[in-house]
Amino acid sequence: MNELGPLLSFALVLTVGLLGGEAAARLKLPRVTGWILTGVGLRAISLPVLSPERMEVFGPFSQLVLGYIAFTVGSHLHIRSLFNAHKRLLLLVITEALVTPLVVLFAMQSIGGLTLEEGLLFAAIAVAGAPGTTVIVIREARARGVFVKTLIAAVALIDMVAVCLFVVVEEELRGGPATYSLLLNGLPAVLRTLAIAIGIGLGSAGVSIAMTRAIVGPRLLGASLVAAILLSWGVAEWAGVSSILAVTFLGVALANLIADKERAGEAYLNTYGSVLFTAFYTLAGMRLDFTHVWPLAGLIAVFFVGRLVGKSLSAFLSMSLAQAPTRVRWLLGPALLPHGGVAVGLIIAVQNDPNLAQYGDEILTVGLSALAINQLIGPSATRWALFKANEAGLDRPRLLDFIREQDIVVGLSGTSPKETMQMLAEHLFKTHDVRTDLKTFLDGLLDHEKEEWYLGEGLAIPHQRIEMGEDMAGVIGLSKEGLDWDTPDGRKVHAVVLLASPTTQRDRHLEVIAAFARIVSREASLRDQFYHASSAAHAYNVLHSDEAMAEFNYFLEDVLDDEEDSADDAEARA
Repeated sequence: MNELGPLLSFALVLTVGLLGGEAAARLKLPRVTGWILTGVGLRAISLPVLSPERMEVFGPFSQLVLGYIAFTVGSHLHIRSLFNAHKRLLLLVITEALVTPLVVLFAMQSIGGLTLEEGLLFAAIAVAGAPGTTVIVIREARARGVFVKTLIAAVALIDMVAVCLFVVVEEELRGGPATYSLLLNGLPAVLRTLAIAIGIGLGSAGVSIAMTRAIVGPRLLGASLVAAILLSWGVAEWAGVSSILAVTFLGVALANLIADKERAGEAYLNTYGSVLFTAFYTLAGMRLDFTHVWPLAGLIAVFFVGRLVGKSLSAFLSMSLAQAPTRVRWLLGPALLPHGGVAVGLIIAVQNDPNLAQYGDEILTVGLSALAINQLIGPSATRWALFKANEAGLDRPRLLDFIREQDIVVGLSGTSPKETMQMLAEHLFKTHDVRTDLKTFLDGLLDHEKEEWYLGEGLAIPHQRIEMGEDMAGVIGLSKEGLDWDTPDGRKVHAVVLLASPTTQRDRHLEVIAAFARIVSREASLRDQFYHASSAAHAYNVLHSDEAMAEFNYFLEDVLDDEEDSADDAEARA
C-alpha cells in the first residue's frame, strides 16, 4: 500500500482538527483549545500515516501561518488609533521587559534549580504571547472596546519585547557563561536586529504598494499581501534576523501608509484564516510528546506558575501606573496567558543554534509542555476576561461607534469658543480622513452662533454636514472645571462634541445629537461620570456602558430588526 501523500495527510489533519474545534465550541470552549487537544490526541494514538515525523513536511506551511499572525498583529498598530493608549502601552512594554523575565528567572533558578543561562532563556521565552490565539478568541467573542484595543496592541508589542530579549540572551551566551551585565553586552545586537527587521518590513511594504498601484491593481491586493509576507519572512531568514519581527513591521508599515487598502487585503486573507489556524494549531498539538513530560513535571509547573505571576503582576503594575480603568488593570494579566507562535519560534531557535544546543532538549520539553498547558487554559482565560470586561458581543455597529477612545480629549481648555473649536477641529483632522481643508471647515462652524451649539446642562454640539465619505466623524472635549461661554442657562460648558457628518446621513446626524442630549437631560449619573471622566478610556467606557446601550447607544441592527418586525405586524394587520 502506498504511503499517504502530503496533501492527503494535510486533509486528514484539517478535517479532524475542524471536528475537534467544533466539539470544543459546543462545550463552550474556544475552538483553538479543541484544535490543540485534537493534535495531542493524534500524537497519542500514534497513527503511522499521521506520525509527527511525517508532519515535518508542513514546516513551510507553519511559517506562512506565523507570518500571517505577525502581519495581522502588526496591522493593529495603527499610530493614529493608539492616541490616548500610548501611555499604558509604553508602561506595559517596560514592565514586560523587566517584571515578567525577572519573576521567571527567579523561579527557575531558586525553585527549579536551573543555571543562570537556562533561566535567562526561559525568561525570554516566557515574555512571548500568542497573538494568533488572542485574535481568534476576540473574533469568536465578537468583542470590542478599550480592553480589547489594549490587549491586541499589547500582544504585538510584547512579542517584539520577547524577541529583543532573546537576542540579548543569545548574544551573551555566545560569548561564554552569562553575567548580570548581559544587557550592555547584548544591546548592540538588539539594535542591529531591530534596524534590519524594520528595514526589511518597510522595504517589503514599498514593494507591495508599488506592485498594487503600478502593476497588479487592487483586484490582486490579497495576493500581493501574501507575496509581501513571504518576501519579508524569507529575506529576514536569509539575513539572520527575526522573521516574525520583520513581518510584524510589514504590517505596521502598511497599516499606517495605506490603511484602507491594507484592511481590504486583510479582509481577503481572513477568508482563509479558519483553514490556516485549524491546521496550524492541530499540527502544533502533535509536536508534544508526553513521554518526556512526566520526568520534568515539577519544572514545567514552576515555569507555568512563574509566567502567570509575572504576566499578572506586570499587567497590573503598568495599568495602575497608567490609571487605566479598573477592569483593564485586573483582567489584562489573565488575558495575556496564552503562549503561542513566537514562543515556538524561540524554542526552535535554541535547538538550531550550536551555541545553545546543550540547553535544547530541556527547553523543548519544558517550553512546549508549558506552552501546551497555556494554550489549553489560556484561550479560556482570555475569553473569561473579555466577558468580565463586558466587551464580548459588542463588535456590532452601534449609534456612537464613530467615537473612539482616540477621539476623546480630557482637560479641554480655551478662553473662547473660537479657540476651543480650533483645537478640536485640528484634533478631528489628525484622527480622521475629512475631505475638506481645515480653514473651510472652521469657517463653516464659526458662521453659526454658539447658542445654536449649546443644548443646555453643560453640553455643546457644534456640527456640520459636509461632503465626505459614508462614515460620520467626531471628537469630544471634556472639562471637569467647565468653560465660561456665556451660555443661555448660565452653566459652564463641560463637554463639547464636534461632529462632521456626510450630507447623505441626515437622520443619523439628528439621532446622534438627540442621543447626547438624552445623556445630559435624562441620565444625571451618566452625565456626571461623563463630565468628570479622569481619562479618555473612562469617558469611552461611559458611552459604551450597559446603561448607555440601553438608553441611547443602541445596536443599529436591533433598530432594523424592530423596524422589520413593526412592518411585518402592520402587514399582518392589513
